[in-house]
Amino acid sequence: MRIIKVNAIDSTSSFVKKFYEGTANFEPVCVRAITQTAGRGQRGSNWMSKAGENLTFSILYPQKKLSISKHFMLSATVSLAVVRVLDDIGVPELKVKWPNDILSAKKKIGGILIENIVRTEGIVASVIGIGLNVNQTEFNNLPNAGSLKSVTNKNFDLDELLENLIIRIERDLEALPFISTTELLEMYAQNMFRINVVSTFNFNEQKLNGIIRGVTTEGKLNLEIEDGVFKTFDLKEIQLLY
Repeated sequence: MRIIKVNAIDSTSSFVKKFYEGTANFEPVCVRAITQTAGRGQRGSNWMSKAGENLTFSILYPQKKLSISKHFMLSATVSLAVVRVLDDIGVPELKVKWPNDILSAKKKIGGILIENIVRTEGIVASVIGIGLNVNQTEFNNLPNAGSLKSVTNKNFDLDELLENLIIRIERDLEALPFISTTELLEMYAQNMFRINVVSTFNFNEQKLNGIIRGVTTEGKLNLEIEDGVFKTFDLKEIQLLY
């Protein structure tokens, strides 16, 4: 995969889209920014990152065998790839907070935002944006934020970590068309934050208690809200509270 490093841009995801030429026949490309002035997160939030201490990058990836119905399988694959790389380097208590925030020791250390380019034949390319807090240790007014350094007391080489992430993500995405959906959803569920325990959610500006039992193939959250009563919610409907 080609890697392009830039000093400062508004958004790596916006920038990497410029390399899309209208077909799925292209080499994957990764853009990493030292400083990102308008990084985006889930629900329209901004991704704040201290320059030179963290990883902010986006991958433009061709999709030749991915139907629109499998968009969440892509998200789950990338989330699990990041978790596996971090686990290999000793980051503790890793979990995925639905749909794709990366937590360690209950602190948010990373986030993933995926945008798909869709044509009549399905998803032809994906823009995979990843923000990972690495060596930053101060997070003003963000009590739930953390970093690899804050949870391990170690410094990490950003270039080496980026290379490991890209290798794993690319390998897992190449295998995605051949993996069982059921198997992938089970692996994702096993790594979910607060799976199978009573949790509190924000639903229609009110608090709702429920137990996370997994996700559907469309990526909706499957909650048990009463004994034996299940309901699914999409990202815009409900928010898990810490």
